[in-house]
Amino acid sequence: MAPLIEQLEESILILLQELPIKKTPSLSRKQEKDKHKDHPRDVVFNLFKKHPSHHSGEASGDVLPPDISPSAQHVLHLLEQLKLQNAALLKSLQSRIINDPSNTYHSPLPPTTEEPARNEFEQSRGSPVHRRRTSTATTISDGTYEWHDAVDTMSDGLEEFVMDTQSSPEQGQLISRVSTNDSQSSIERLDQSGDETDLEEEMTQPTHRAPKGPEVDTRTIKRRTQLPSRVSGDEGSLFAVLKKNVGKDLSTITLPVTFNEPLTLLQRLAEEVEYHNLLDEAVKATNPIDRLSFVAAFAVSGYAHTRHRSGRKGFNPMLAETFEDPRIKFIAEKVRHHPVELAYHAEGDGWELAATSAGRTKFWGKSLEVIPQGINRVKIGEDHYTWTKPSSFMRNLVVGTKYLEHCGELVIENHTNGYRCVVEFKQNGYWGPSNVVSGSIYSPAGDIVSRLEGKWDDQISQALDPSHFRVFWRINPFPKDAQDYYGFTAFGITLNEITPDLVGNLPPTDSRYRPDVQALEKGEMDAAEAAKHEIEEMQRERRKQGQERQPRWFKQVGNEWVYTGGYWEARAKGWKGEDIRPLW
Repeated sequence: MAPLIEQLEESILILLQELPIKKTPSLSRKQEKDKHKDHPRDVVFNLFKKHPSHHSGEASGDVLPPDISPSAQHVLHLLEQLKLQNAALLKSLQSRIINDPSNTYHSPLPPTTEEPARNEFEQSRGSPVHRRRTSTATTISDGTYEWHDAVDTMSDGLEEFVMDTQSSPEQGQLISRVSTNDSQSSIERLDQSGDETDLEEEMTQPTHRAPKGPEVDTRTIKRRTQLPSRVSGDEGSLFAVLKKNVGKDLSTITLPVTFNEPLTLLQRLAEEVEYHNLLDEAVKATNPIDRLSFVAAFAVSGYAHTRHRSGRKGFNPMLAETFEDPRIKFIAEKVRHHPVELAYHAEGDGWELAATSAGRTKFWGKSLEVIPQGINRVKIGEDHYTWTKPSSFMRNLVVGTKYLEHCGELVIENHTNGYRCVVEFKQNGYWGPSNVVSGSIYSPAGDIVSRLEGKWDDQISQALDPSHFRVFWRINPFPKDAQDYYGFTAFGITLNEITPDLVGNLPPTDSRYRPDVQALEKGEMDAAEAAKHEIEEMQRERRKQGQERQPRWFKQVGNEWVYTGGYWEARAKGWKGEDIRPLW
């Protein structure tokens, strides 16, 4: 709350500076001087500055001058109340943590052995960091706000909030009650500031459970939490490149390595399925509305990793290049070079996911639009879902800070029972929140039976009524210094790492073996540029000689590419009998 209050105070200050000063001819020079001294902008400073004679949390006692309009006085009064309420809440929380000897949770301390590692279903609105507990229900109250820490009744799944509002007979202040089906303390949810966490220490990631298939115990694998090197080299001017190639497809333009990040486009596809646990929850759901809600949350979550990824692009894979992730039996392959088309397949207990990824670009002068072309499919039991993605825009190519924005509709169809969900990615405005999405679930008869709301880089919830909602998904925390490391998520950092379970099991076509990606990851720009040029020349030479590689694990059916199977079986046999040759 504190940063928001500070921004609000600054905005009010700017607004009051623009107000005209009322001048009264009868005033003496001294009165005129005093009047200017009490100009609204001075009042704002005086109103909130601390006085030695006042205790923290009490009114400052400054008197508003008569030349401030009643509406401005009302705004200042409300801001003062907000600051007092925030101070009272912080004071109550601090005293609770420090003075309660029976308190078994102390949010400023790192998690102990009684507090398991992060769970993918992060349960904090203010901060995605979540720790599951077995503590009994607790209550925090300061007379203005009442916070309830719900009893842990479920090991995973939905998060439910009920907001009970009533007016105080004395001050008419709002009393809020929050209950969830997870027992994370309200102190932790409020104490965490921001949505980033320090991931300096090595951690295991047991949350990404490998489904049945290759016998790999990924729970014991320690994965890195930081890239070998920070961002190297200045980001190239995409606008200058586009200006020289007006009308051309961006995928056909050879760009220097300064435009790249140390992941291929195949590995970026894997980032879209980071929150595959949502599909596990969809399998458990028996209600068609809840199941569709989880699938919708999964579709939206695929954009979360793009929050800080507006400046660089992934390496264009070679034809027949592959990437695997055994944690979810994910296999992706480049299946066409011009135009660029990629395909992937993944599966878990009770669900199967497949997609064809393609697209075209359109240059709008100040922004670049990426128009996705391809279908995503999910099968859960008898239910078959499909959807296509909305457009993505890279804004401020000429001046200003570049950022990524997704706009349009994402329509998820259940071809089995006729239910569908329409998720709108709203365009950012100058005022108001950004990255907002809202969705409506329609019955086979066309009636709206449920609504979803949230942000594609934050969370997705279901509004049951104005005071009751359930959270289906929350973003995992970004590393503390994510923007110094290409804006990668904690999951993305692990994708180019060759962990012990992968040694000797990867085919020579896997993206992890690309020398240009490895060099860029280490900050070796010259070596990366040279390796990139050599790999591209090798592919051109194969094409000239009529020896261009063909996709091995996918076949084209209509406008889609379908997984033919056999990858994990061949992998289990050590690739014996398979004609898989290196691409570099």
